Amino acid sequence: TAAAAADDDDACSVLCSPAAASPNTKPVTYTTHVVFRGILLGALKRLMNSNANFKFTYTEDPNYGPYLESVNGVAGSAEDHTYWELLVETPDDKTIRPDVGIGCYIPSANDKIILRFSKYNNQCTT
Repeated sequence: TAAAAADDDDACSVLCSPAAASPNTKPVTYTTHVVFRGILLGALKRLMNSNANFKFTYTEDPNYGPYLESVNGVAGSAEDHTYWELLVETPDDKTIRPDVGIGCYIPSANDKIILRFSKYNNQCTT
């Protein structure tokens, strides 16, 4: 039943840190729920459907699955070497970088999901 399913939901928070180009913008934290053993993508969709202030887009890569493109209108750019980095602050205050993306990461109860707008260095050495 729906009530039983709701009892199986775990709360998690999503922290969106702003682009470096917007240093005066503070990170925003949202709260959502993820069903038992549910993936982060489902929790993000649930959050977007329940909170008009949170929006995100993603693309489906045929080899790697869903790839987070933009959060609240700010998109990563290959030209600018920017992307949305997925980090997780666990209930024991450790920050980890999952080895999977939003389509495979299964949040635990009370995880803080951190979506951090980041810049990468594209230099290669030989």
